[in-house]
Amino acid sequence: MSDIQIAQQATMQEVSQLAEQRLGLAPQHLEPYGRYKAKVSLDVMTEMADRPDGKLILVTAISPTPAGEGKTTTTIGLSDALNRIGKQSLVCVREPSMGPCFGLKGGAAGGGYAQVVPMEDINLHFTGDFHAIASAHNLLAAMIDNHIHHGNELQLDARKIAWQRVVDMNDRALRDIVVGMGGTANGFLRQDRFDIVVASEVMAIFCLSNSLHELKQRLGDILIGYSTDGTPRYAHEIKAHGAMAALLKEALKPNLVQTLENNPAFVHGGPFANIAHGCNSVVSTKMALKLSDYVVTEAGFGADLGAEKFINIKCRKAGIKPDMAVVVATVKALKYHGGLALKELAEENLGALQAGLANLQKHLDNLQQEFGLRCVVAINHFVQDSDEEIALIENAVKQMGAEAILARHWAEGGAGAEALAHKVVAMLEQDSTACDFLYPDEMGLWDKIGEVAKRLYGADQVVAEKKVLDKIAMLNEQHGSMPVCMAKTPYSFSSDAALRGAASNHTLTVRDVRLSHGAGFVVVLCGDVMTMPGLPKRPAAERIDIDDDGTITGLF
Repeated sequence: MSDIQIAQQATMQEVSQLAEQRLGLAPQHLEPYGRYKAKVSLDVMTEMADRPDGKLILVTAISPTPAGEGKTTTTIGLSDALNRIGKQSLVCVREPSMGPCFGLKGGAAGGGYAQVVPMEDINLHFTGDFHAIASAHNLLAAMIDNHIHHGNELQLDARKIAWQRVVDMNDRALRDIVVGMGGTANGFLRQDRFDIVVASEVMAIFCLSNSLHELKQRLGDILIGYSTDGTPRYAHEIKAHGAMAALLKEALKPNLVQTLENNPAFVHGGPFANIAHGCNSVVSTKMALKLSDYVVTEAGFGADLGAEKFINIKCRKAGIKPDMAVVVATVKALKYHGGLALKELAEENLGALQAGLANLQKHLDNLQQEFGLRCVVAINHFVQDSDEEIALIENAVKQMGAEAILARHWAEGGAGAEALAHKVVAMLEQDSTACDFLYPDEMGLWDKIGEVAKRLYGADQVVAEKKVLDKIAMLNEQHGSMPVCMAKTPYSFSSDAALRGAASNHTLTVRDVRLSHGAGFVVVLCGDVMTMPGLPKRPAAERIDIDDDGTITGLF
């Protein structure tokens, strides 16, 4: 059966019962959105402030490939397995974006028998969070143009407007546009662009805010552009932040759903990891830590992007740190990194697998040596995997200073990941050292970029044109204490997607930098990464359909 067919056959528990029986939440804590999903009141955080935090488990992965790695599936399967062995576990994952859902990737709610449900709702609109984020973002864009139209009291320079528009859909035609056409009644003519919602600074702010008060403050701190004399201008100066926060009031509350095995799950927030910081919301993670003994969360794409930003951005700002990491790998993906073509991955090839293990080793070295994290490798099983290939990975990982556990959660649900769950619990019961940040706040922006590029990516140098270097130097004067949010291809340690395996001694080219003042980080654009993806030649939307009874097909 397909993922969507498995999800549609699930027997779900009423969300009010799930909340009461599994999380101890009273009816007044919930705002149901139908029978199987609900918002959870932020009052829970105040009421449970004195509770000790549970253990935080970060699920990350090797560099992604077209063969798939199953990071979200493993995150869900591990949480189900922890509950199966008698531990209280809650999974925290991001909300899917409809851009990739209708584009190349398809749905993103797990897979096989390790999914969060209701799957169709989660992938399509859900509780409206992304619509609220897009509305808040575009309200600010409209108010900026309106301010210019009605006298431009702040003397905003139309050539230096830093705030674009967003839509939750892949649409390459919107990457560069002109607004204000049609005469003076329609505003001031200027160049503009659209980004995808998950790249919006509002999304980043939304996911990093601990409260409604902080959300409103951060929204007010958004840099909207510069006046003609070079003075930076912010959203609070055109009085946009209050209305923006009002649009996000309900969205900020975590979304409670469940896994196929009726275990609780928070699905909330969804910044991309290649062009944003790639983590679910701080409020849902912190709430989960109060409600459960074990919290299993993920960070987007490979550890070089997702885990790095999870630690250096999210954890730094939220005051939390992971207790350990699970690194997901597959035989197929490792053989792809070893040089095989996609059509060759089903055949046993120990030579290609051995070569591809360099990618896994680099990610493990980064997590264990650079961040000081305890790690276990989860081998996400595929039916084509041979015993010899599995054994090769297990033996190689031992030489890397970790242990690899075979997990069959896609086919067997939580039962297939019990061995992984037992290993995770055993590691967490041992004493550990604290996870480290890669760089201190006081380090300069260019040096921070260098630390990430050289220590994590294996680059031997970082280069940028003079105008980019000048921009970084200018930002460093006032914002040098901010972390950097690296935006690059997820498919390679380098900025070249074609360099598989563990690329080393390469040059990282910084194309541009953007200040996300409200979010509190500087986005570093490397290579040809796009903040507005396009649709592939055969988009997933072509396969998605609905019958006369309302049953959706082809979603995943």
